Amino acid sequence: MPRLHLERACAFSVLLALCACSVPSSGTIGKIGVVTSISTFNSFVEAVGGSRVTVQSLVPIGASPETYQPTPENVGTLARAQLLVENGAGLESWLDRTIQNAASPSLRIVIGTDGLTVKNQNPHLWMDPQYAKNYVRKIRDELIRIDPAHGDEYRKNAAQYSAKLDDLTKNISRRYSRIPAHRRYMIVFHNAWQYYNDRFGITTLGFIEQNPGEDPNPAQIGRLIDLAKLHQVHAIFSEPEYSPKLAQQIARDAGITIVDNLYDDSIGSSPRTADYISMLNYDTDIILKSMR
Repeated sequence: MPRLHLERACAFSVLLALCACSVPSSGTIGKIGVVTSISTFNSFVEAVGGSRVTVQSLVPIGASPETYQPTPENVGTLARAQLLVENGAGLESWLDRTIQNAASPSLRIVIGTDGLTVKNQNPHLWMDPQYAKNYVRKIRDELIRIDPAHGDEYRKNAAQYSAKLDDLTKNISRRYSRIPAHRRYMIVFHNAWQYYNDRFGITTLGFIEQNPGEDPNPAQIGRLIDLAKLHQVHAIFSEPEYSPKLAQQIARDAGITIVDNLYDDSIGSSPRTADYISMLNYDTDIILKSMR
């Protein structure tokens, strides 16, 4: 094993030992302890598991999972979990090492994107509520394996939530249908919107951050400015966890505004964005306002 990896592995092992000595077993007594990689997935777990689960995300609200660095608290949380819900498709590049060094051998893992088609190596499949149903099904099946005595309850909960996701899809589609196709364009900070846009008939003209943590070069910035002017885009869309500097430069040169309060990798802390369905409705409100 390379020296750097060995040092990291040893560090995680020490952290795990410290955490295991200082924390109780996962969750509340009698409940299944579930850990998610990002807070956006908590809604799926809570909807299916109801009062029979406790859920905690590794990446804090407002942080990006693509550049996240795990903490000692994450090690302890994962060591106590019975079930982990992650996205896969390259979103949580840091998670495999954490699992290897921190997780219990009995930990069960749900990978939400398994069985779905990943486009252009883009991991943000949950932003399409129809794809989110795949996450819900996988959580349902794993909770049943862990707790078969309450299988019917998990099946019922999953069916009810999936019906809500169908209603959400129809409602959002209906709202976008009122916007002419030539106005349904977006330039975004990072391409978390491909699956949402594909579902609802929006064209992603471009995105500022080509790869996590990598700034665009001047030619890429110039191209985004030209596209914004050509298609009369009214705004550049971003999220609170990202620096606004590059978006401000493009917006200023293109003569448009910045919308920097969308949510995708993380839910928000206000009631309007505190769960998945509320988050997508909120995002839709913001995007539609900019297109009108």
